[in-house]
Amino acid sequence: MSESNVILPALRSIEMNLLWFVLASALVALAYGMYIAWKVLKAPQGSKEMIEVAQAIQEGSSAYLSRQFKVMGIFIALITVLLYIIYAPLYPNNALLPIGISIAFLLGSFASAGAGYVGMSLAVRANVRVANAALTSFKNALEIAFQAGSVSGMFTVGLGLLGATIIFLIFRQDAMKVLIGFGFGGCLVALFMRIGGGIYTKAADVGADLVGKVEKNIPEDDPRNAAVIADNVGDNVGDCAGMAADVFESYEVTLVAAIILGAATLADKGFQAIYGTAAALMALKLIIYPLLVRSVGVFASIIGTLSVRGKDTEEIGDPMKPINFGFWVAAIVSIIGFMTVNFFYLKDPKTGAPDWRFSLATFVGIVLAVVIEQITNYYTHTEHAPVKETSYASKSGPATIILTGFGLAQESSVWSILAIAATIFASYTIFGGNIALSAYGVALAGLGLLTTTGFILAMDTFGPISDNANGIFEMSGALKGKGSRAEMIVSRLDAVGNTTKALTKGFAIATAVIAAIALFRSFITEGGLVSTGIQINETNVFIGLLIGGAVPFLFSSFLIKAVSKAAFLVVEEVRRQFREIPGIMERKNKPEYFKCVDIVTTAAQKELIGPAILAIFTPVAVGFTFGIAALGGYLVGSILVGQLLAVLLANSGAIWDNAKKAIELGLHGGKGSEAHKASVIGDTVGDPFKDTAGPAINPLIKVMNLVAIIITPLILRDFPIGIKIPIVGICLALIVLATWLNKRGSLTGE
Repeated sequence: MSESNVILPALRSIEMNLLWFVLASALVALAYGMYIAWKVLKAPQGSKEMIEVAQAIQEGSSAYLSRQFKVMGIFIALITVLLYIIYAPLYPNNALLPIGISIAFLLGSFASAGAGYVGMSLAVRANVRVANAALTSFKNALEIAFQAGSVSGMFTVGLGLLGATIIFLIFRQDAMKVLIGFGFGGCLVALFMRIGGGIYTKAADVGADLVGKVEKNIPEDDPRNAAVIADNVGDNVGDCAGMAADVFESYEVTLVAAIILGAATLADKGFQAIYGTAAALMALKLIIYPLLVRSVGVFASIIGTLSVRGKDTEEIGDPMKPINFGFWVAAIVSIIGFMTVNFFYLKDPKTGAPDWRFSLATFVGIVLAVVIEQITNYYTHTEHAPVKETSYASKSGPATIILTGFGLAQESSVWSILAIAATIFASYTIFGGNIALSAYGVALAGLGLLTTTGFILAMDTFGPISDNANGIFEMSGALKGKGSRAEMIVSRLDAVGNTTKALTKGFAIATAVIAAIALFRSFITEGGLVSTGIQINETNVFIGLLIGGAVPFLFSSFLIKAVSKAAFLVVEEVRRQFREIPGIMERKNKPEYFKCVDIVTTAAQKELIGPAILAIFTPVAVGFTFGIAALGGYLVGSILVGQLLAVLLANSGAIWDNAKKAIELGLHGGKGSEAHKASVIGDTVGDPFKDTAGPAINPLIKVMNLVAIIITPLILRDFPIGIKIPIVGICLALIVLATWLNKRGSLTGE
């Protein structure tokens, strides 16, 4: 029996009251986010010149998202209809469920897009306020940047929890069937926003750096560079809007996976043997518990963000210290919170005593978050050996800095996957080998990892806000006559922002894998593979495994090539303006900034469709061609390879970027030196790695898992060959189209 056939008891008054509490906590998150936004917007913006630069960034960011939402809207509308067509025959006696799944998909899509839009909207208004604050105070600049980032975090948490709770209140014990649509909507939008935003930001960044820093030897964000506005816009559409949508879907999918697996325990004979007549009631508690953990996370994140405080001292401190302190506060409050929930709610029905295994499994996720934080911080922070070694390698040129950083990133990927493996092993050990509860424990680890989502996303958005503040300084000339202290403040904030962005990418990748493993268990149950397992010695299964392992490589290839093509166009446009517009270098005339903005906006929209097609239709083709077990092999291959590749790409880019930052802060000759030029090359290579391809693999893994779960009932119906062939043919044609779309506009024209 699969979880889609599980019949849960009606919600009792205690569950209904708890759901209302969860709903209230979601509203608290949104209210706190609005309060912080109001507080940030009260801060002064600075000079007229600074405001003009900030407004240009705001306009470019809004224009890009508007075009991207139009492209996404077509896909969302088609899939909404398709979901109804798929699920209507599966629930012939309950017409509301297929409608609910389709509407939940829409809600998830809108919530994911909304989380990204809100976070970006405040970030592009906070950047100028951070720059202005840095003229006089490290403390104020740090706190404004982090508070602005927390708005994105709180809206992500609030919208995610609000949507899930409303679905529960409407559909009650059938909610876990509808939530699959909500999670899929969040994942799909995150995929689009990660792809489009990633291509935009890194095409602009690479193009700006290669001409400005390398050819013209002018500073980053110099107003004489025609790509500088596009570069600053890209920080927001990629690292703010894209990451917010990414973290939203990680937040939502781990919740959905835990709820689905909580319901699935009732279909397990071992679980029924443990709890007897109380099994249904216990399963209901396991469904409500993840929502309560998320509710605890709201208050933990609020307390954590309030704990981030800077100090104005003669020597500018490390911004990472107060941020780390806030993270630890949020983590400790989370632990106290979910243990309290466990004590009062998750009691053994037979003994009446709290069953501490569930909070212990959730705690394992907190431990994983700390381990990922330590691994990423060690490999990407400017004060640790890997970045120092990589920056030192720049003394002999671009080749050695690239080789050193790439090798260290490969090493970091190993430790990350071992940490995830240890987490899974711990979850299985805690529940003593019971398969259903152990799978649920893995999902709880994912919940624990993202308990402090509001704080984690604040860390991420802090990065592009600080980066933009640095750009506004340079473009507006605000530092003239102000001394070097203000420049040092934003440089420190910017460098730490690279580390915090790398940290959140590490969290997102880890949760992608944990959520995918939890969803994979749901797929195994739904596909009737519990008793047989997935036999990789079978030819079809092994073929599926190979294809699944190959897809993350093809997917990342699409994205990196897209950045390369768009960056080439930006380079040519910037060179043209330097040639044809007299007086740019002498500051007598301004460049045509929005020419570059238009180039990267158009390129991002053109390259958006192919990777999305690959993610959606490849698992469909494998499932209908080779069968349900082969589709399981496909998912295994994609999860394993996707995790290793995502960490490699994310950390290599962060290492190269911070190696450059370390040199700019004075190492090995500082700005303008040969070592600095070499580090710029390393940074430009790493840009599409860490901000385009690497992060986009997170939603890719989860989209493919959710697509597999959605199509499993259709594959099990064993359609005749006359129906299968057209389905597979359409999928293959679309995959070929995706490949063609990626190859058009090649640099050689071939």
